[in-house]
Amino acid sequence: MFKSKSRIAIVSTALVALLALAGCGQAAAPQGAAQSATIDKKTITAAGSTALQPLAQAAAKDFMAKNNGVQVNISGGGSFTGLNNVASGSVDIGSSDVTVDSAPDLKDKGLVDHQVAVEPFLIIVNKDVTVDDLSQAQLTDIFTGKITNWKEVGGKDVKITIIGRAASSGSRATISKVVMGGKDFTSAATAQDSTGNLITGVAQTPGSIGYIDAAYLKDTVKALKYNGVAYSADAVISGKYPIYAFGHMYTKGEATGTVKAYLDYIMSADFQNANVEKAGFIPVSKMKK
Repeated sequence: MFKSKSRIAIVSTALVALLALAGCGQAAAPQGAAQSATIDKKTITAAGSTALQPLAQAAAKDFMAKNNGVQVNISGGGSFTGLNNVASGSVDIGSSDVTVDSAPDLKDKGLVDHQVAVEPFLIIVNKDVTVDDLSQAQLTDIFTGKITNWKEVGGKDVKITIIGRAASSGSRATISKVVMGGKDFTSAATAQDSTGNLITGVAQTPGSIGYIDAAYLKDTVKALKYNGVAYSADAVISGKYPIYAFGHMYTKGEATGTVKAYLDYIMSADFQNANVEKAGFIPVSKMKK
């Protein structure tokens, strides 16, 4: 009888030990395991706005570090390319500087908008240009081809060369809307397929002018004041500097699974507060209603 009770006690002790070990195993789950319930596929793709690309890539890097085995592929191509690609289902996310209303043929495709940041834009010139400030009217006349020499706006007798973006670009659409009142660029303007190539073109071309997302600014070019106001995040938030757009990430239908987890991370307070301004953008929450 005593031996039987001893065996029962030994088995009970072993069972308790096994349960304790199992509990320890759960507590030692790898980093990111808490998010793994929402992960339904290992690769997601995003394409579109090159202006928004630095932010999307920063978020992708952090998200992949928190979710082992997940791959987030980010590519450019322009805002309208992103909208068309997500509408066709060739990518999971279409990044855009403009709303889907700018592409009327896509309005009934079930695209869902996720505003992820505010994108300030700069007017840049070659560093040899002596002009430091342009008004809205002067810029409109330059971009539409009415003004063709820097001497007409107080600069040297140098021909103005406009280096812009392709028709698929949301940056181009934003400048046309905000600065030019909806007017289109002169056909004399050259078109680059990315913001990086535009900066290189302006840096290497005497007398040139262009426009970029603030996150891309380099010391190889010069940023101009607009209507006497230099760009700063505070100037945008206060309404004194109006050249900006909201950065959108569109999904076809409501986001789910891994795509939703990635978008939730971008829009989380942790990422917005720590990374958005560092990447050259402004958190949506800081804009005055």
